[in-house]
Amino acid sequence: MTAFAAGQEAPLQGGLHLDIDGIVAELRGLRVKSLQTRQRIGRPPKLPSRKALVGILDGLAAALFPNRLGAPELTDEGVDYYVGHTLDHTLRALYEEIRRELRFVANLDPEAGEESAQAAAIVHDFAARLPVVRSLLESDIRAAYQGDPAARSVDEVLVCYPGITAITHHRLAHELYRLGVPLLARIIAEIAHSATGIDIHPGARIGGSFFIDHGTGVVIGETCVIGERVRIYQAVTLGAKRFPVDEKGELIKGGARHPIVEDDVVIYAGATILGRVSIGQGSSIGGSVWLTRSVPPHSHITQAQARSDAFDAGGGI
Repeated sequence: MTAFAAGQEAPLQGGLHLDIDGIVAELRGLRVKSLQTRQRIGRPPKLPSRKALVGILDGLAAALFPNRLGAPELTDEGVDYYVGHTLDHTLRALYEEIRRELRFVANLDPEAGEESAQAAAIVHDFAARLPVVRSLLESDIRAAYQGDPAARSVDEVLVCYPGITAITHHRLAHELYRLGVPLLARIIAEIAHSATGIDIHPGARIGGSFFIDHGTGVVIGETCVIGERVRIYQAVTLGAKRFPVDEKGELIKGGARHPIVEDDVVIYAGATILGRVSIGQGSSIGGSVWLTRSVPPHSHITQAQARSDAFDAGGGI
């Protein structure tokens, strides 16, 4: 590759020339302006690495399920050593990414505490929760196997089903979100979203034995609360109905704005449920239903019923 001096245009095939120096200067000016707008001083701290987090997720999955997602041909005698070694390496890598997020936040908030001790405490608490995460995932895998007649084994469910990949990422991300590193958690959620087409915000609280069948296009919002033994299908949205703004016209962040789905609910493909509404225990929500109201336990809502209720007596949605 030929090097070009500063100020020199780089010739391309066909006689095309590019003013690389000019473009670089314009990009630098935009970066400086952006940093000034965000009130940063000096060079901005590094964000957590998405690439590193992919490796960390692989390590955590291998430690949780070493015989299926870990090294091939593990012996019974070697499993515990493998899990311990993998956890040690993976949690040390996670510690560094947590420190990156805490430094990033500290740059915005100068009064934030010492990130090394805080990062160590977060890793300690996260590691202590891994057996709980494994137990929840075991219930999710069993629910998928029992809920899908096409599943031939729980091992097939673990290694093949996108819903299990998504909920595995979510349960790990949710622990980090709860422990105070929401940016890390959000990156993990987006890694799962990219891989599966399932978008679960790490703030969502999801009970055990949760099954997403097929999964593509599923959206679960930040403040959703989902109970035990819930099953949903592809293209289901559990979202917000509206986004309130303050006196300046800016979005008000936070606030409970997503649905509560109680135990033993089934939500079929394409259903959209919006707002802080409750879907009562044991209910069934039919395909393509648009729902913006609460329904009592053991309801069976179909598209025709939802339309009839929504426009009853001239009411709208």
